[in-house]
Amino acid sequence: MKRIYDVLLEEHLLKYEQMAFLAGPRQVGKTTIARNAVHDSKYHKYLNWDNIDNRKILLLGNQAIVDNLPIDILVGIKPFIILDEIHKYKNWKTLLKGFVDEYKATLHIIVTGSAKLDVYRKGGDSLMGRYFLYRVCPLSVAEIAGKPSIKEPISLPTKINNDLMENLMEFGGFPESFIKQDKKFHNIWQNMRFQQLIKEDIMDLAKIQELAQLEVLADLLKYQTGQLVSYTNLANKVRVNDTTIRRWISTLESFYYCFSLRPWSRNVSRSLLKEPKIYLIDWSVIEDRGARLENFVACHLYKAVNFWNDAGFGKYDLFFLRDKEKREVDFLITSNNQPWIMLEVKNSDNYSLNKNLIHFQKQINAKYALQLSANLPFIDQDFRELDSPKIFPMTTFLSQLV
Repeated sequence: MKRIYDVLLEEHLLKYEQMAFLAGPRQVGKTTIARNAVHDSKYHKYLNWDNIDNRKILLLGNQAIVDNLPIDILVGIKPFIILDEIHKYKNWKTLLKGFVDEYKATLHIIVTGSAKLDVYRKGGDSLMGRYFLYRVCPLSVAEIAGKPSIKEPISLPTKINNDLMENLMEFGGFPESFIKQDKKFHNIWQNMRFQQLIKEDIMDLAKIQELAQLEVLADLLKYQTGQLVSYTNLANKVRVNDTTIRRWISTLESFYYCFSLRPWSRNVSRSLLKEPKIYLIDWSVIEDRGARLENFVACHLYKAVNFWNDAGFGKYDLFFLRDKEKREVDFLITSNNQPWIMLEVKNSDNYSLNKNLIHFQKQINAKYALQLSANLPFIDQDFRELDSPKIFPMTTFLSQLV
């Protein structure tokens, strides 16, 4: 399966000398994408910090890392070095800074990690200007439909098979589980991935000792998706204080278990200012169909916004809208700090157009306002042709993203 990140990484390697950082959740396909960039070149080296023999090489320093790579002779191609999970080394930034300063002109350097590579500040000097970060997210509608290019943020609609759409909803967007489409495998894989996240990644890197309580919090968040977060209620259930809940949620975000959205307040009278909403990266763990659907769309928007930013299309962000009268719209995408696309998500086409779309559009002047319906069939219409708030097929809209 050729992914949009394959194209993005190929473009990076052609144009830039900076290291390419591939960050994202465990088992999302980062290593595969990095290895795809190497193609059939024999001039490459893959070193994984989790492999004890590879770790010994990394600790020996630059010369050991590049040993056997033809960096001093003309071979017609720059060799590749892939460093996987290097951020688990406490002095990883110092190591990388010295390495890229010495070899950026003679090597393609790709760094991958299952936690956010810019979270840990213990590594000495900053890497600012020495890398470009590409955040890898799970598969999306546009990807499995075979999105043709990444030349602009929004593309023309692409029809997707209904069975593929349903499988994506059921099995999630992590490549291995989606491709197998086997319920028993999915259950085993999902449980293993969660345990590895909590008991290996977070325990080793975040140094949180209360893992049983952290697991309780992670499980509770499955039932909080799309709702305003009450840190006090969560603290009472987990039996820790509010400050600890905030810190643990931030940690779970750092390891790509979940992400939070803040309310947009500019030009919104009596806007809600503080409480965020939480969504999970793996929507397949959510049991309620309506909550899963909203989370499904949230993940697509989160992926699109990250991709557009990482690919250099501009400055994009994702919010929701809510005021003190409890009027709410599920999502707002901003472009260069200006309201761009408002979205409301519905499981059925039986709903009339949400009046809150019209209310908020008058206030913030977003260019597009759509109510996405999961039940409406695909139509071959570009949503950018709409000039007023409309009910629109969810599959059509999502196919126009990345």
